[in-house]
Amino acid sequence: MAVLRTAYSFFFFLLLLSFDIISASFCAHPGYDSGECSVRNDVIELDKADPSGRRIIDITHAYREDMPSWDSSEGLGRYVWLAKSMKNGSLANNSEFKMPTHSGTHVDAPGHVYDEYFEAGFDVDTLDLAVLNGYALLVDVPRDTNITAEAMKSLNIPKGVRRVLFRTLNTDRKLMWKKEFDTSYVGFTEDGAQWLVDNTDIKLIGTDYLSVAAYENDLIPAHLVLLKSKEIILVEGLMLDEVEPGIYSLHCLPLRLVGSEGSPIRCILIR
Repeated sequence: MAVLRTAYSFFFFLLLLSFDIISASFCAHPGYDSGECSVRNDVIELDKADPSGRRIIDITHAYREDMPSWDSSEGLGRYVWLAKSMKNGSLANNSEFKMPTHSGTHVDAPGHVYDEYFEAGFDVDTLDLAVLNGYALLVDVPRDTNITAEAMKSLNIPKGVRRVLFRTLNTDRKLMWKKEFDTSYVGFTEDGAQWLVDNTDIKLIGTDYLSVAAYENDLIPAHLVLLKSKEIILVEGLMLDEVEPGIYSLHCLPLRLVGSEGSPIRCILIR
């Protein structure tokens, strides 16, 4: 059933056209035998009368005070407050917020790890919206490994695929739902990042924890490999808990934060 489901998705995808894949077969992807997916309450039908059955799936984590924050055991903490209150005589309620730009579901710009890019103005406002929006493939990474070169090979991602969301053990462990930052999260190793750059056409990478790169030894090296060309966009902290592997229309929009190397981002899938 899993293989049939995947084959059907691929056939449907070919009918849609305008995708970036020339030819592919997704039956080789591991983890496609997870059974039927139960749709969350936050899955919103675009149109109940729509015969296509399209729906929106929000894959953005809601900001919470107890969500993990980088290298912190205390979570994000208080990030929004009511600066002006009608209860205190103000004409309207007006909130203010303050938090690191790499909190929750967010995007990295090239200036995140390259100071020369930061000085040259390669901020989140320069990211290509054509890359951030389009058809994407959601795959399950083998659960016993970081995203190494060997793991990348095993996924058999065809040439021509430009956007891939990598679901890992992080989702199974519900790391984005835990307050304390966990350094044992799964991410790209340097050799896995290099394999992706050398052997695929991927221009958008989506992952399910606060960093695309594994913490030990690979944190900066993997980022350097992926962001060197200024062509690959990294979206981190995605909520992929109850989404079936397969092909979706992905839509991600960061805030237009001029001068910032990171930004919160809202990402949805349409299927």
